[in-house]
Amino acid sequence: MTYHVYILKCKDGALYTGITSNLERRFKEHKDGKGGHYTSSNPPVQFLYSEEHQNRSAATKREIQIKGWTRTKKIALIKGEKWVLKAAARCRDR
Repeated sequence: MTYHVYILKCKDGALYTGITSNLERRFKEHKDGKGGHYTSSNPPVQFLYSEEHQNRSAATKREIQIKGWTRTKKIALIKGEKWVLKAAARCRDR
C-alpha cells in the first residue's frame, strides 16, 4: 500500500503536515473537523503539496523530517525550489 505525505494550509495560515493512504478522504476528514486536533480548530483552506511513499514507515520518516523544517523550507518544497532547500541545509550545518 502506498502512503502520501501532505501539506495543508490552515485557516490561521499555518502549514500542517501529515500522512495518509487516501488524500481525498483525509482532506475531507480535516475539513469536517475529524482529521486531527490542530485542524479541528484551524480547518484547512488549501491542499498545497503531496509526495508518495512505498510504505507507512518511509512516509512517517519523511513526515517527521518535514515537520522539523522551517516555514521557509516547507514553502520551498511546495514551490519545488530545490536550490532554497539546499541553501537552507548548508546554513544549518554550520
